[in-house]
Amino acid sequence: MNEIIGKWVQIEGQPYEGLWFIFSPDGKFEAKYDPMGIESSGTYELAEGKIDMNQTAHTFGLVGMFKGVYSIADDILKMSIAASADHERPDTLNDARIYRKEME
Repeated sequence: MNEIIGKWVQIEGQPYEGLWFIFSPDGKFEAKYDPMGIESSGTYELAEGKIDMNQTAHTFGLVGMFKGVYSIADDILKMSIAASADHERPDTLNDARIYRKEME
């Protein structure tokens, strides 16, 4: 789980450029997308390339379990999350969003 710890920012050319996630060592996450004034948070669990994000707070009320898949290579996180809570987990990273780790 240690490799996902930190702040990840969606890169230029992606649908939500600038959207960021912070994954903490205690299993909590927070996210923010300034252009739309969106903030969210909750908890996450990782297992063999899979991520489950239990979003417990969201500006627009989009809460619930969001399942996905991910991979990390160097400073790049590819993550594909179900479009809405309680939907099926994506099978591949074909539609993954790309994030770069922000170094402190």
